[in-house]
Amino acid sequence: MSNSQASITEPTSHDIERSAFREGFKACAPTMPGIFAWGMVTGMAMVKSGLTLWQALGMTFLVFAGSAQLAAVPLMAAGAPVGVVFVTALVVNLRFVIFAAAIAPHFAHLPWYRRVWHGYFNADITMGLFPRRFPAETAPHTPGKVGFFNGIGYPNWCAWQGGSVVGILLAGQIPESWGIGFAGTLALLAIAIPLTINLAAFVGVVLASVIAVATVGLPYRLGLLLAVIVGMIGAMLADAWLDKKKEQ
Repeated sequence: MSNSQASITEPTSHDIERSAFREGFKACAPTMPGIFAWGMVTGMAMVKSGLTLWQALGMTFLVFAGSAQLAAVPLMAAGAPVGVVFVTALVVNLRFVIFAAAIAPHFAHLPWYRRVWHGYFNADITMGLFPRRFPAETAPHTPGKVGFFNGIGYPNWCAWQGGSVVGILLAGQIPESWGIGFAGTLALLAIAIPLTINLAAFVGVVLASVIAVATVGLPYRLGLLLAVIVGMIGAMLADAWLDKKKEQ
């Protein structure tokens, strides 16, 4: 076979990324209805907490972090100090720093502005699916990673923002009796449970759940902040214990 024939049959970089995008989209597609429902619940919560239409739209597109939004909005409505709102949102979102640190080596070859762009689309579902497809040892090999990441991140963003905008626009028309909040909680559970893939994650989830229930009466919903901190510490300790056990 001549060199010209070989170049025709070999997949190009563009073909590899397109195929990887389709693979990522297929992997995340089952979670999109749940993401949409949770976004709608968050959009409704922002409006019902007193934010104006434009404030709610600005928050959903700029923050793009449902758990932090749901933690911050009640504090803002209750007139909590700005420092409390900031620290609560920061702690709730600390997991994204961990996610970024885990995935960053796979994108070290990209210029900084592209890494910032992809960082905006990083989400829980990304961390749940990307490391399964590209484990840490594949970091030096770059083909397909951007496409797979985008195949998860872009549909996730569209589903979330679509649901959030619907929730914002229809907040006044959807009655509480419909139980949309409970439906959103079930949707979040359907997304979170498959991501609990090891003992450390399970320990973190259990501890956070117990603390959240036990501290539900704390003012400004500070129980949520405490639950996140305890869950993260518990997961880190469990992970360190598992690593020590493997070394023995």
